Amino acid sequence: MLTLACTPGAFRMHAAQANSRLSIENVLTMMDHGAQNFHTLTADIEHLKYTAVVKDTSKESGHIFVRRDDKMRIEILQPDPRTILRTGDSLFVYTPKINRVEEFDLGKNRALIDQYVRLGFGTKTEEIKKSYLITFLGEEDLDQKKTAVLELTPKSDQTRGQISKIQMWIDEASWLPIEQKFFETSSGDYVLFHYSNMLENLKIGDGKFKQDWPKGVLRVKPTA
Repeated sequence: MLTLACTPGAFRMHAAQANSRLSIENVLTMMDHGAQNFHTLTADIEHLKYTAVVKDTSKESGHIFVRRDDKMRIEILQPDPRTILRTGDSLFVYTPKINRVEEFDLGKNRALIDQYVRLGFGTKTEEIKKSYLITFLGEEDLDQKKTAVLELTPKSDQTRGQISKIQMWIDEASWLPIEQKFFETSSGDYVLFHYSNMLENLKIGDGKFKQDWPKGVLRVKPTA
């Protein structure tokens, strides 16, 4: 079984860490400054899913809108349009091709969901530390930006049963993540979110987070 330490990417990270001018304390302090000033974010998003057993990679792309008050909208445009809307404890997934919206009550799972959907966007590192062990892997260039690379290992058995670790590439200009990579436990699968054309703290009105589904949409509340 290949481990991270055996991969070319890992060698780059270890070399970058040895030459880095930053420490983990520096990175976390700057992320906290960024979190304190964070109110909204708009960006282009690319979602990549790698399935190890069939060595298959699927990609989606679209736009994301995030507001600090637990509101988020992701509009997937390619290849199959759909909208993911989160407001507070409610999560909706609308698929126009079949004119159906799935409605989820996050309820007691809200804290677990927040670990993923808000990770690095306005989240204080004190909160991250409650759920993860944090390792600084060094600095890398990504999208012509200097980034600090962090690896997060979940502390709870529940989370580790799903995600073995998370890597984040933090832009050293904004101290927001421009890439997040979630490694699924045991399977070798991973999910990657990549953000570009990021604009911070623009006004995003309430209308962006309304349930603007067409009339006659089929509403479904999955039980699992």
